[in-house]
Amino acid sequence: MWFLYAVVTALAWGGADLFYKKGSDPHDRSSHIKIVIMVGLVMGIHATAYLFIRGINFDPIDLVRYLPVSALYILSMTIGYIGLRYMELSIASPVQNSSGAVTAILLFIFFTHELSIVEILGITMITAGVIGIAILEKRAEREALQNSLSAIDQKYQIGFMAITFPILYCIIDGLGTFADGIYLDELSLISEDAALLAYEFTFFICSVFAFTYLKFIKKQPFRIFQERVKGYAALFETTGQFFYVFAMSSNAIIAAPLIASYSIFSVILSRIFLQERLNKKQYAIIVMVIAGIALLGLADEL
Repeated sequence: MWFLYAVVTALAWGGADLFYKKGSDPHDRSSHIKIVIMVGLVMGIHATAYLFIRGINFDPIDLVRYLPVSALYILSMTIGYIGLRYMELSIASPVQNSSGAVTAILLFIFFTHELSIVEILGITMITAGVIGIAILEKRAEREALQNSLSAIDQKYQIGFMAITFPILYCIIDGLGTFADGIYLDELSLISEDAALLAYEFTFFICSVFAFTYLKFIKKQPFRIFQERVKGYAALFETTGQFFYVFAMSSNAIIAAPLIASYSIFSVILSRIFLQERLNKKQYAIIVMVIAGIALLGLADEL
């Protein structure tokens, strides 16, 4: 079932990415804080409902036990949200989207794994496709900026900050997923339910602090019902997180790069709902990634 969980996660996070793009205001310097608030709120509601519906006996110490993983994920996501203000450079960066490959490499180096030829081929096709689609997206954005009749905002030009965000995201998210592979799969330090609840409650706590900071320190209003697009992103993010822990607990080294293909689904959804066109190279890469996913599904059945 790990393969199905991983595909659902990629689809959900692809949907989340679409709404992150739509909901991020480049002129709002607090946009990333508002996204953190919405994601944490939805995750907190989901965790509470899941706790009572399933009748889980959750030990609060799991919040501390899982904190290294939660901290890495939340930090990387916040950096990603900040990077959305530099969307033309960071959102489609091949560096940022290669975090799944970083995780797979780390797991392969530090733990004993035997991968079949089919699995290696599938991982390679997906990773190459994720990086390839990011390069094409970045190139298209650069050309759009150069062809724009309006002046290019300085913050969207190549600079230290714009380059730093995707690098930091890649490293921190890759380490977080690597740590998750250790916790859930390699050493089984925590159960799937405990990991899910610990992460979502931790994110909720962060959202409370973020709301307090925004409301009482920055003195900025936050109207939850006017943040519907961010709310949709949070719903997809939480859905993906639910299936993610079960995918990682079964086969982390293969699930990680497969899940990283969510950027491909984001491109497809953007073309559908934002009515953007795909060129032949993008279609070719998408077909290659889908073929790679199919190979991993085949390998799971062998």
